[in-house]
Amino acid sequence: MTSFKKSFVKPFARPSELYTVEDSYWKKLTSPVLVKEFGPIDYVNFSRRAPYHFAISCSARVQVYNPVTKVVTKNLNKFKEAAYGATFRADGHLLCAGGEESVVRLFEVNTKSMLRQFRGHKAAVHRTFFTRDGHHIASFSDDKTVSLWDISSQQISGHYEGYHNDYIRAGCVSPVSENIVVSGGYDKQINMFDSRTKSVTMSVDHESPVESLIFLPSGSLLISAGGTEVRIWDVLAGKLLAKLTQNHKTVTALCLAKQGTAIVTASLDKHVKIYNVSTFQLSHDITYPSAVLSIDISRDDKTIVAGTVDGIVNITKRDTSVKHNNENKKRQARAAAIVQSDGIDRTVPIMQPDQMSKFDSALRKFNYSQALDLVLVHAVAFKKPHITVYVFDELCRRNGLVQAISGRNSKQLAFLLNFIVRYIGVRKLSKTLTHVASTVIDCYWDSFDTCTLEVRALLTKLHTVVENEILLTKRLLTIDGLVKMLLISSEVLPDATQTEKIDNKNVVKT
Repeated sequence: MTSFKKSFVKPFARPSELYTVEDSYWKKLTSPVLVKEFGPIDYVNFSRRAPYHFAISCSARVQVYNPVTKVVTKNLNKFKEAAYGATFRADGHLLCAGGEESVVRLFEVNTKSMLRQFRGHKAAVHRTFFTRDGHHIASFSDDKTVSLWDISSQQISGHYEGYHNDYIRAGCVSPVSENIVVSGGYDKQINMFDSRTKSVTMSVDHESPVESLIFLPSGSLLISAGGTEVRIWDVLAGKLLAKLTQNHKTVTALCLAKQGTAIVTASLDKHVKIYNVSTFQLSHDITYPSAVLSIDISRDDKTIVAGTVDGIVNITKRDTSVKHNNENKKRQARAAAIVQSDGIDRTVPIMQPDQMSKFDSALRKFNYSQALDLVLVHAVAFKKPHITVYVFDELCRRNGLVQAISGRNSKQLAFLLNFIVRYIGVRKLSKTLTHVASTVIDCYWDSFDTCTLEVRALLTKLHTVVENEILLTKRLLTIDGLVKMLLISSEVLPDATQTEKIDNKNVVKT
């Protein structure tokens, strides 16, 4: 008894551009460790020195965590009310924090002792930062003022008032100058102050209450977050360069990753998005279970910490082990087959034999028309066209194509022509579909006069598509000929030059 083998559709290779370096970099995240705190997580900040401890500002305390053990190593609880915006100095030894008490506090991390208290603000201080030289602290307050504090003398070295009309909840300091401070307020204004001139050097309108500010490492580009937009500003020209509008709720926090080549945003829509600095295009998206208030990433990109509105500290590690890389390569090898063309589903899975049992069964019974009908449906023909073309190839091999195509009504014929018109220009499918189109014309040559207007329109369209493909082929052949001429001439020229030199030498000798 003759046995029939199940059909196997040869999958197309996955285009390399769909799986980028960014994908492999950020998809190595392990399962998160969740830590419950009391109240929303106002701010997260990593130390720049290994082992990259991070500080969490939450409720009436600041807690310093070890990124390896994920446990609290230091608890700074010198606050009577809520603590805000705790940040490390560049050397990791000192930490400054604001709070609801209108006081800026300076701590030594190792001993947990409070070294300084800077008093002068009249309302809550939400953000504090060390300047580049580490000798001053910039504070941003709800009293609509910005202050610079000298750590050694404990006095104000700069005070800026009257430039904002609402709370100042965002701020940053320049990474290249200890004199530049930028503030962002709920009045939608962003002001840049220079301590040398004691005045505003740049003022721009974000058009939404500003929630977060950050400089790129070069110091020439400023990133602001407010509303649903993230904006990139050219500091030197004072103009807007780009807008990032991927979020549908308020963007609450910003940070940098990959040595300043990636912008990370956190939002109330539960998404953390990562953008490429060179193109400002979205490269990765991380979803969290609740709205994200704060975000920061360690300098080596191995730890991502996000704080949410419900008091959850989400600690995620990025696995850089060799084992993970090998598993990732295997996962790519088992990935879906991709058909590369306009209108083709780019996430088509490789179909297993049992999934193709219907048209396989029809082919075994030599019921070629039924086999073709099963793949000439929208879910297969326009989502997985390589399967339909495989059936056409199989029918050609069995000499059953004419039998399968003949005897179709106007609706079925229109669907078949529509499929041919759509995919005849695809390089991997064109050879088979050209033969199918020729067979259709041969089968229905005598009945075209009685065809519907839709079929006639599709035939006209097919004629146009084929003409365009022929014209394109001719142009490509012309270019190919020109390139070959250039290559031949480039090979001949050195020899000709060498011959000319020899002739010149002979003339001189004579």
